[in-house]
Amino acid sequence: MIRSSKHYQCFYENSNRYNSKGKGKGKIKEVYKMEEEKEIDVMVADSSHEVYVDTILDTIEAAAKVRGTGIAKRTHEYVAQKMKEGKAVIALAGEEFAGFSYIESWGHKQFVATSGLIVPEKFRGLGVAKRIKEATFALARLRWPKAKIFSLTSGAAVMKMNTQLGYVPVTFNELTDDDAFWHGCEGCINHHILVEKERKFCICTAMLYDPSDPRNIRHEKENRDNPEVSDVLTHLVKMLGSTQK
Repeated sequence: MIRSSKHYQCFYENSNRYNSKGKGKGKIKEVYKMEEEKEIDVMVADSSHEVYVDTILDTIEAAAKVRGTGIAKRTHEYVAQKMKEGKAVIALAGEEFAGFSYIESWGHKQFVATSGLIVPEKFRGLGVAKRIKEATFALARLRWPKAKIFSLTSGAAVMKMNTQLGYVPVTFNELTDDDAFWHGCEGCINHHILVEKERKFCICTAMLYDPSDPRNIRHEKENRDNPEVSDVLTHLVKMLGSTQK
């Protein structure tokens, strides 16, 4: 279903792929070792991870200040709800926060946005952001297989990851017109630019993955014919439950 088998390797590294602990969709894990042999787990978040929400929000805000860029601010309640709904991915090094991102559908589930990708400075350079990005992409494709996936970003690293997954740059008018999504930009320091330009463009670059694009269809067909990827998908669907929530 996903463009390349390597995009699923972020979930499973060996024959012991499927984690049976915990409940349902909240326990898909990926294990990576840092240089000091400290494991980093990447998993679909659930309500038990709400204790990390304030740390996540503080880390996002601090990173935006360092970069001097805008960020769409979210409330504690908003992020916690994404976790409870199985629409967030979190990385942990033991009990320490190591990364986060979330997804949400817009425009009657015709679009899905992957947002809030953040990795604390001490865990950067280890490939954690790439694995989280791949995890949210896979999660979005499984839950809303017909939806277009989009990303608004000003970061070169995120643009590179998006391109590797099959996203292409687009104009803002190709994104969702759902007002609820655009209201989320009101907390960004660059929101006035978005308003002045009537949502036609802003500081961020818009990127879109269209599952109906012939190139993406071809790549996904190749993956359906790959037994290893098909096996992973089957287990992901079982663990995540309905793909249309």
